[in-house]
Amino acid sequence: MSKEVLEKTKKTAGLYMKDITDEKPHDLWKAFDKNLAKDLSLFITGQVYAREKIPHKIRQLITVAALTVLSRLDELRLHIQIALNVGCDPKEIAEVIFQTFVYGGMPATNAALKTLKSVLEEKGLWPLPE
Repeated sequence: MSKEVLEKTKKTAGLYMKDITDEKPHDLWKAFDKNLAKDLSLFITGQVYAREKIPHKIRQLITVAALTVLSRLDELRLHIQIALNVGCDPKEIAEVIFQTFVYGGMPATNAALKTLKSVLEEKGLWPLPE
């Protein structure tokens, strides 16, 4: 892997994973296969998430929408935290989640909103200001 990809991986991971107290995906992967964990991290974080075609805020709002519709709550929790780390406002995240009910159904939206609320409570950002 090139030095440029290594630097992008470190920079993007530092931005995305700051203050994340839950188990990080890389740590989980590494527990099973260190070499594969490195390859996955370099590709996902250093090449996909580090792309500059769209801003990190937009990338994470898209990710929140996709994970909401798929009802992938563990991964959603992580990406809500990342969305906050890259500057998304909690009300923006909530609006994206509400938008998905048309595509994923209200049960998926409600579960995602509960996940958002839980993250916001842990970060001392709940209740939201009017």
